[in-house]
Amino acid sequence: MSSSKVVRSVVTGVGGYLPKEIVTNDDLAKTVDTSDEWIRERTGIRKRHRAAPDEGASDLATAAANDALAHAGRTAADIDLIVVATTTPDLTFPSVASMVQQKIGAPIGIAFDIQAVCSGFVYALSVADSMVARGAAKCALVIGAETMTRLMDWEDRGTCVLFGDGAGAVVLEAGEGEGTTKDRGVLGFSLKCDGTKRDMLYVDGGVSTTGTVGHLRMQGNQVFKHAVINISEAVFDSAKAAGVEINEVDWFIPHQANQRILAGVAHRVGIPEEKVISTVADHANTSAASIPLALWQGVRDGRIHKGQLLLMEAMGGGLTWGACVLRL
Repeated sequence: MSSSKVVRSVVTGVGGYLPKEIVTNDDLAKTVDTSDEWIRERTGIRKRHRAAPDEGASDLATAAANDALAHAGRTAADIDLIVVATTTPDLTFPSVASMVQQKIGAPIGIAFDIQAVCSGFVYALSVADSMVARGAAKCALVIGAETMTRLMDWEDRGTCVLFGDGAGAVVLEAGEGEGTTKDRGVLGFSLKCDGTKRDMLYVDGGVSTTGTVGHLRMQGNQVFKHAVINISEAVFDSAKAAGVEINEVDWFIPHQANQRILAGVAHRVGIPEEKVISTVADHANTSAASIPLALWQGVRDGRIHKGQLLLMEAMGGGLTWGACVLRL
């Protein structure tokens, strides 16, 4: 590439996959002390997808990856980097990314997982961006894939109704830009973690402690409060890093945790409701998969298209949080 140009990592394809089984709020009310009205009023969720017993995170990730490759007009042979954000891997090791590499038939290259819970996709995108933009890779798959329903305590109505399964993926390729905010590609990030807040959202099991998978535990009110404040700060910081104003953003694609959090953050940063992509009603919280799934939905229905400025954000266990600005 010519020395006068700036190398950007550009999203050239978007894909997604949702398991076939749909679980409605009424379905959950048959076995959990809850109701459709209770769930919708507090979260905005109406239904979620659940992976089949023989579907692992790598299967969901592979389906989303193949969809993204087709959308980009690429094949597995083009891929030299795979980064998967997941909290729910098939196995402790090897990585889901390595399994995806094998399942799609990609050549030997770089493949690894990232664990930042619901912020995982933003973290993974930042890592892939740094590698593609610096020339360490030419064509990458960045995937968020989760089977969150496997972590649920089905007697805890405060958490088990919130989560679903799915995967979303993007193809990221090196492209030339002029070094302005009009360039296609990733323009700016803000990533943070506060480990002192880990008890607000965690899983009570693990390899080196209980030797079990464990169940998800959450202090909902505290997570809500920190989500709105922390995410809003990251949104402003990522826009500043990108050199853009919030009012220039075409689409706000937040982590799909709770409709009230989506609305709270959008209001706090001054983004109108009509610019917010919301899939939480149909997908619930799919953790690291939620942002790429929402992006996929917006691209599929024609709202999001090439050249538009996108702002993505998330917060998850850790507590981790972050935001990213990119031009599609």
